[in-house]
Amino acid sequence: MKKILKVSNPNDYAEFVGAPVLHPLVSIVHYDELKIRSSLNNYGVYGLFIQLEFPEDLSYGMRPYKAEKGSIIAVAPGQIGGREDDGSILSFSGWALLWSPELIHDTDLGDKIKDFHYFSYFATDPLKMTETEWEHITHLVEQLRAELFRNDDSPSLRAVILGYLRLIMEYCNRIYLRQMEVPQSKDRDILKKFNYLLEEYYQTEQQMKHGVPTVAYFAGELAYSARYFGDMVHKATGGTAIGYIHSFIVDQGKNLLMRGYSISETAFRLGFEYPHHFTRIFKKVSGMTPREFISSE
Repeated sequence: MKKILKVSNPNDYAEFVGAPVLHPLVSIVHYDELKIRSSLNNYGVYGLFIQLEFPEDLSYGMRPYKAEKGSIIAVAPGQIGGREDDGSILSFSGWALLWSPELIHDTDLGDKIKDFHYFSYFATDPLKMTETEWEHITHLVEQLRAELFRNDDSPSLRAVILGYLRLIMEYCNRIYLRQMEVPQSKDRDILKKFNYLLEEYYQTEQQMKHGVPTVAYFAGELAYSARYFGDMVHKATGGTAIGYIHSFIVDQGKNLLMRGYSISETAFRLGFEYPHHFTRIFKKVSGMTPREFISSE
């Protein structure tokens, strides 16, 4: 398997990169102060990577991922992303802000975070900041770090932390909504909706009731005939709608396998009645069986 850093709490990452540990449930990394090794991370936390420069060859959800200068990558528990540690020192410029789900549990922010769709694997691009947004967001992160340096953990400090997180995430949501308003061709718009529905299907565990999703299901949700929907997906991607679904499923499967689930458990969690059906699709998409994928990483 690939060398993966398990980030079960925010300070797992802070300690890996040599950043100070400031709070049990929050970590803030200022990359400009450190010499950073890359890491492929299995996140059990939420995070915002706020960067002027990102390294090359990143992956996000098992897909190659390229982030523009001056952008933000958001991660959520259960996701995998980064770049496998090969011992080299990389050039980073910016900040990482990570927090535990425990911090926002039973708070209004915990309820609201599901509405911040920029934490999604598949439905969003990196959040591209303006120069002013960079200044405002990084200033908030600096202020929050100063609070963590000066104060011991307490209910009042946690209230302050939540206030900063709420404001930073609202800034991010404004960027996300602005990007969503950019006019797009009809086929690209359908593809974004397709992505959203695919992710929602698995987030709401529809696969446990109805099995692996079909092209007809998504065409119906978007009020198109299956043929027209398939043509639009082909125009946007160059491939078929069923191929797009299968690629999504295989990406999800790779994440589950890398997190330690067995092939049978992975197949079940993805909605397959029989593991060999999952294996057949996995090999068709990736060129190898799940077992070969595990042994080759």
